Amino acid sequence: MNKILLLIGCLLTSLTFAQTTQKHPKTSGKDWKPLFAADLSDAGFPKEIWSVENGVLTATEDIPIWTKKTYKNFILDLEFKTASGTNSGVFVYCSDTANFIPNSVEIQIADDYSEQWSKAPASWQCAAFFGHKPAVRPKVVKPAGEWNRYTITCQGKHITVLLNGQLVNEIDMSQWTSGKTNPDGSAIPNWLSKPWATLPNEGNVGFQGKHAGAPIYFRNMKIKELK
Repeated sequence: MNKILLLIGCLLTSLTFAQTTQKHPKTSGKDWKPLFAADLSDAGFPKEIWSVENGVLTATEDIPIWTKKTYKNFILDLEFKTASGTNSGVFVYCSDTANFIPNSVEIQIADDYSEQWSKAPASWQCAAFFGHKPAVRPKVVKPAGEWNRYTITCQGKHITVLLNGQLVNEIDMSQWTSGKTNPDGSAIPNWLSKPWATLPNEGNVGFQGKHAGAPIYFRNMKIKELK
């Protein structure tokens, strides 16, 4: 009976995604602010690791960049471009930037067409909540060298992810009461030991740097705070 109910739940979720059409927001309104200043003066990162050139943000090492400001309920809109083999991510609700891995939620960025990441677990591929929930739609990310667009909406424990005009993932953090297994019974990587249900709904926003030897590029990063 439990397996039947789980199957019905999965089918309903799939139908919800199939029937839901969303557009990326217009970010020209007065409520939208740049995530970082043009000179990165309001960002936290080691000097010379992250830089902006012609409006494109990138890093030379695998060290994150963080907003100095913390955010609670918000919409984050951005564009990203992968290289061959890129593995990166967007961090939200980070409560400890010095020990960010177990203290934040990561929305994965990856070159799903590469040899390495195409064979990785689904919860390690693009648009997944890393280690916790795969994207509902695979390979919505464009091939390396092309720009993609993310819209990530965080309201309390609920987070939705829009990628290239498709609703690809959503999560209710309160369902993740274990730091070892996901609600579907799959294992959580042991370095993500804190149950997401216990994480605060407020924190810094950040991006992962040059990981696994492949760069990542960001541009047009804007944020809108919600009530």
